[in-house]
Amino acid sequence: MRIAFDINDVLRNTFFKSEQLYRKYYLSDETDDSLSKSKYDDKKEEWVKVEELQDEFKYELDLPIKSLNLIDHFKFPTNQDLFDFFYVDFAMEIFGNSPTTSNDSFKVLNNFYKEYRDNHEILIISDEIEKSKPASLFFLAKNGCLIEKIKFFSTVTRDSLWEECDIIITANPEIIKNAPDGFTILKYITSYNKDIMCEHNISDITELFDKIKKIIK
Repeated sequence: MRIAFDINDVLRNTFFKSEQLYRKYYLSDETDDSLSKSKYDDKKEEWVKVEELQDEFKYELDLPIKSLNLIDHFKFPTNQDLFDFFYVDFAMEIFGNSPTTSNDSFKVLNNFYKEYRDNHEILIISDEIEKSKPASLFFLAKNGCLIEKIKFFSTVTRDSLWEECDIIITANPEIIKNAPDGFTILKYITSYNKDIMCEHNISDITELFDKIKKIIK
């Protein structure tokens, strides 16, 4: 059996770091957001003011996150600004240096891998684009992930997951809602998926072993 672990909000608390960065650079009292915004200068490795906003815009955070339509929660003038924040300017900080969902996330994951690898294929999956891909590889390496197979996917390639996995542990609403009949989803409960019906659920990675044993018995 092929068992896949999603990174976002199963192993990585992705939005913890993004909330911190948004507050620091867009809601800070020291920044006049109505006049200018900051972008990251890769060469100088510092934050610099680079352009004036054409219209006054109020930056806001709308929490908790109730959907993955992130511009509803991280307010930006345009979708491109949101994209730059997550996947260009702050990709390493958000996807590489976010904390794990719990202190035991990778201890549990690696123990699971050691116990099940002889009889099952274990892999990592994640919805990643642009610079979030190398940042996510850094996140896995930094936390000592032992799993050798990693599959990144996008909205275009998401359906290919059904061809490569039998069980997916995920928080992603689109995967949960669109799983084909006979496919097993183990939902990791979050603020943005708690209302989606799923037969198998966990709220902490420490519940993994007991739940999987019931699924594959």
